[in-house]
Amino acid sequence: MFNRKSKTKARKTYDSENWRPVLKCSICTGEQTAGFQEIHTGQFEDIMLVRGQKDLDEFISSYGLDSSNITKIY
Repeated sequence: MFNRKSKTKARKTYDSENWRPVLKCSICTGEQTAGFQEIHTGQFEDIMLVRGQKDLDEFISSYGLDSSNITKIY
């Protein structure tokens, strides 16, 4: 009864006026990291490593994003 995790995932939020969702991709290794980039300074804050479509879908659903709004940066 104690220490049980809730089965419903709470939707995470971010400041959409100052941050935009991005997928940072390495040209050399192909590694991808999902996160947010500050619009004014370009600072990147990584959230999670993306190893496949399942990880990307998890990132999109946890923040309630539209996949067409996620841009790639290199």
